[in-house]
Amino acid sequence: MSEISAAAVMKLRNRTGAPMMDCKAALTEAGGDEEKAVEILRKKSAGIQAKKADRETAEGRIGIFIDPAKKVGSIVEMRCESAPVVKSDQFIALTQQIAKQIALSNPKSIDDLLAQTSVDDPKKKVNEIVAEVIGLIRESMKPSRMTRLEGLLGSYVHHDGSVGVLIQVEGPKAEPQLLRDICMHITAKNPAAAKREDVTPEFIEKEKEIARDQAAATGKPAKVVEMIIEGKMKTWFADNVLLEQPFVKDATKTVGELLKGAGLSLVRYVRYKVGELS
Repeated sequence: MSEISAAAVMKLRNRTGAPMMDCKAALTEAGGDEEKAVEILRKKSAGIQAKKADRETAEGRIGIFIDPAKKVGSIVEMRCESAPVVKSDQFIALTQQIAKQIALSNPKSIDDLLAQTSVDDPKKKVNEIVAEVIGLIRESMKPSRMTRLEGLLGSYVHHDGSVGVLIQVEGPKAEPQLLRDICMHITAKNPAAAKREDVTPEFIEKEKEIARDQAAATGKPAKVVEMIIEGKMKTWFADNVLLEQPFVKDATKTVGELLKGAGLSLVRYVRYKVGELS
């Protein structure tokens, strides 16, 4: 194959944080395949945690609306062109208006959303309201993705609007502050899955394989290697599965224990961060 380029090496380094020479060696071994190179690096070092490569660069903010009486809520990502617009009163108000529209009118798609009659102004379509704000600010903007949930809901949006979480639980009732705290936890910790059963067997086996290679490299007996693998997987679940993560405000309890103590069970959550692909 052709020589590994410096750009490819730097890209892999930015993803993994591994030394340049290790990145080049991994790419060479992988025949230039970046994903394979990431796996090679992870097998060689337990400290390698690859960052997601599928990012979009865009400005925008997250909006959430919940109607407790109707038990409906939504989360939406609104996009715009520049950072100053994200903080503008008009764009913030539009984002909230769009979130309310989604929650109360249940559009099936972004196109359907834009074609709906506004719940705040029945004389206008949603698309017309968006167009009015575009006319004022002179910058393109649009809803990028959305999710609507029904049931007992809670939420949190970071102060700058860059990330937000909408959570759905089951139970007789839930304290809004408790659900907000759990959403803040999700915002900070960004779990890979809600529950252990949500992690695919294929992914678990891949993590075990990586752990096995790392443990085997220590030269310890097979029985000890299996114990090491079990310990590494327990740590992985505690780091990556929401219900098994130590709660950020009280590490003596997991999020699952916190919910159970409140008589609640997790149904699902949605975490949006501006610029991430869904």
